[in-house]
Amino acid sequence: MTTDNPTPPDLPDTDPSGSDPTVQGPDFDGIDLSGLPADIADKARAFAKQTFQADLAKSLTAVARPINWRTLPPADLEAELLELNGWVDWLRHTYGLPAQVIPPMWHRHPELLWELSALRQHWLFCFDLQAKGNQALAWHHDFSLARERLRDWVTISGTRLDRDRPTRITAWPGGEAEDWTEPDATERPVAARTKDFLAFVEEQVKARTAEQDATIREIVNIEWSEQP
Repeated sequence: MTTDNPTPPDLPDTDPSGSDPTVQGPDFDGIDLSGLPADIADKARAFAKQTFQADLAKSLTAVARPINWRTLPPADLEAELLELNGWVDWLRHTYGLPAQVIPPMWHRHPELLWELSALRQHWLFCFDLQAKGNQALAWHHDFSLARERLRDWVTISGTRLDRDRPTRITAWPGGEAEDWTEPDATERPVAARTKDFLAFVEEQVKARTAEQDATIREIVNIEWSEQP
């Protein structure tokens, strides 16, 4: 009886490295580095490990994950704000959302920014190429609930289509930090929304950069003070 499949070559019965533990067998990626000098082989393994970690990190960043706006580095903060703004603009046009759900100055209100950011990350996950077929329905179900929450946030914040003021914060007697100041709740007209958004992004990036620089200086000073 014949077969079209070729007979596979005989495989060795023993481990390629033999019984000598000092002999290197095939590396984790299947490449045999035993014929290379030790220092070259070590560098090759280190490079392979770095490449693997970089590829893994890249694949992980492709998965939509929650965004912690409090910890983003300045460059990431700017990029994510611009991406979120573009998505929110698409969302309000696609679904015809009124200002009672998404007002023009949503970016000036943290409660709206966090809610819309969570909704966008959920959308990215549900409409990923590898998402299950029912994920689009799941997102629209959650979108319906999110719209109700957005209405509540807008009502509490006091921002409207043609005017805006910072969200009022109820001060707790004896419960605020010494350097905390109550936000100015003065109402202002909304005239140049895009210009205001770009100014907001610049403000946030500058503030985060200053915060990051202060943290680095503090770490450096601590390490310097601990020097013998």
